[in-house]
Amino acid sequence: MKEALYTIPVNDAFAEVCECPVCKMYADIEKDVIEFTMGPSYMEDDIRAETDKTGFCANHIKKLYVHQNRLGLGLIFNTHLEYTIKHMNKLMPKDIKAPSMFKKKAPDSWVEFLEKLEGSCYVCNKVNKTFDRYIATIFHMYTNDSDFVSLFEKSKGFCTEHYLLLYKSAANYLSGRRYEEFMSSLNKIYANSLKVMQEDVEWFTDKFDYRNADAPWKNSKDALPRCIQKTNSVMVE
Repeated sequence: MKEALYTIPVNDAFAEVCECPVCKMYADIEKDVIEFTMGPSYMEDDIRAETDKTGFCANHIKKLYVHQNRLGLGLIFNTHLEYTIKHMNKLMPKDIKAPSMFKKKAPDSWVEFLEKLEGSCYVCNKVNKTFDRYIATIFHMYTNDSDFVSLFEKSKGFCTEHYLLLYKSAANYLSGRRYEEFMSSLNKIYANSLKVMQEDVEWFTDKFDYRNADAPWKNSKDALPRCIQKTNSVMVE
């Protein structure tokens, strides 16, 4: 199958030697979105209107801050706060009355506004939109690209979160024999990767025994960060 633009990031992630190529895909998308958010785009009115309305989750605001574009982040915060204050002034009443014991209290409109704001994130929205397209691409390539099938089967497996995502998504994209082949391969890869991981972690702990001090590390020296990714989908260095 001729490589198309949308298949390149998926191929690249599966060609990478890592515990979960789907984690790698997500991390690459997230990095690109953060670069986009803190690049010249933050000066564009339509982008700023979106960040004003959605704000950012705790995870991504930390990553935006680490980016070091303090001016850009300051400008984004400034208009986001202006947007929030404007709507709060419209929605929040000047006088608060105690709720009746005999009547169910209706949701406060300004609280609903803040809850919606608290549950949204500009970066999450953009990342998830692209990530969903890449997940669909995995199944498209598995069906149409024999080279990708080989990459898929030779991978080191998936983290638990993304194994479950692929497992639950398969029926939306595959059917019949192709579905059976994919699920059989997915389950085998995941189960084998857990077994290998457990063996690496076990040897890592055994190396702390003085009797194994001079024994080789084998493949266990970086077992803990790899295990953290495998079990918790967190990439650590």
